[in-house]
Order: sequence, then structure tokens, then C-alpha cells
Amino acid sequence: MATESEFLDAYDPRAFPATAVTVDVVALTIRDGRLHVLLIERGEHPFAGKRALPGGFVREETLEEAARRELAEETGLTPEQPALQRVHLEQLGTFGDPGRDPRMRVVSVAYLAFAPSLPDPRSGGDATAAGWFPVDEVGSLAFDHGDIVAAGLERARSKLEYTPLATAFVGPEFTIAELRSVYSAVWGEDLHAGNFHRKVLSVPGFVESTGATTERGGERGGPRARLYRAGDARLLHPALLRPTSEDGVR
Repeated sequence: MATESEFLDAYDPRAFPATAVTVDVVALTIRDGRLHVLLIERGEHPFAGKRALPGGFVREETLEEAARRELAEETGLTPEQPALQRVHLEQLGTFGDPGRDPRMRVVSVAYLAFAPSLPDPRSGGDATAAGWFPVDEVGSLAFDHGDIVAAGLERARSKLEYTPLATAFVGPEFTIAELRSVYSAVWGEDLHAGNFHRKVLSVPGFVESTGATTERGGERGGPRARLYRAGDARLLHPALLRPTSEDGVR
């Protein structure tokens, strides 16, 4: 039997069908009370002129490094800047249907990114333009990116049910109303203020009071609102389930 070194010397990767690996990033943020996704306009074929998710081929780097690089290219932020360091990034899934890319067999590892207050994007790489688009106005996308966006939205909406991820969309100190606006934007639902307030405070470790209040009155000119910070919970129990009735939050 040949040694491993001899096997590698004789190994010919051209004997197998060519396959490439890319990353695509579903980057979500909230603007003007609506959930937005970052899209670019492709400047090269295939699908030149079509909107797509930011992404590209993986270089000599890890998959997460590739995802952060692609996100940095389109936002104009460097990995060292605090705004990019606050981005919550997680692997979403792998998309590898044989016909998803007309060039060759390309497997994409998709990532989901959450971040508050990301700046206006700038086009980088092979993109001619980039922008934030309301998730309900995305329209037709290149490749299978419509499916990837749908998967990212479902992941985001479900994670808000059982994790404190919504606190990534607000500042270090926030009101319950500000937290509710995150849930409303991501879920696409108007939530009952009183029900939401009681539900949040009933979840151990979700939020904790700072002991301070806002400088001005709360919603509708009411008294000053209490300020909270994220608690130490990693999972929400009981979970905040998406509304299925008129009460706003189950």
C-alpha cells in the first residue's frame, strides 16, 4: 500500500467534477421601523444587473472570515470598527442544488447577520450598487437568493421567540417600547404594548432594570419610561411566541 505522501503526490483533483464554495450573507437591520436586508446589484454575468445578496468565492480563509469580509466590503466598515464588531453573525445553512449557478457546481454557505444602525452601503467587488431594501419589497433575486432570504427571515423571526437576540438591535440601554419595536419590525406584526411589557418582564434574565429613566416622557406623552439593559439569559423561558390572535403576544 502506498504511503500517504505517495498517495497525495499521485492524487489528481481534475479526475473529479469541479466544485466551488461561496458564502452569501443575509444582513438584516431596522430602518424607520421596518426590517431591511442588504442587497447588491451584480455588475458581471451571470445575472448582470440583477439584485443579489452580498457574497463571493471563499479564498484562503475560514467560512466566517469570508462572510465578514463580504459584509465589510459592502458596508464600508473594517473588521476593527465597533459597528461591525457588534454584528451578530451565525451560519444559516448550505445551499447546493446542482443548477443554482450556471457557471459550474457552486455550493453556498449562507450566513445570517443582525446589526443595529449599519451605515448606507457602498458597492464593492463585482457589484455596481448596493442598498438596504425592506424585506417585503425584495422582489426577484439572482441565483437562489430568494430562497436564502426566506430562510434567513424565518431564522431571525424564530430566534426572537426563544433567544434574547432582539437586544442586539437596540442600544446598551433601552426602553421596553424600543424592544417592542424590534419585535414588531422583525415579525411584521403590531404588538399590544401592555401584553408585550408583561411578557418581557416575566422571562427570567431577559432584561434587567438600570434604575434610570428616559429624560423625556414615554409613548404618547406619558411619564418617563424606565431604562433596561440585556440580562444574562441565553435562552428565553418561557418563549415569546409570535402572535396568532388579537392579543399581540402569546
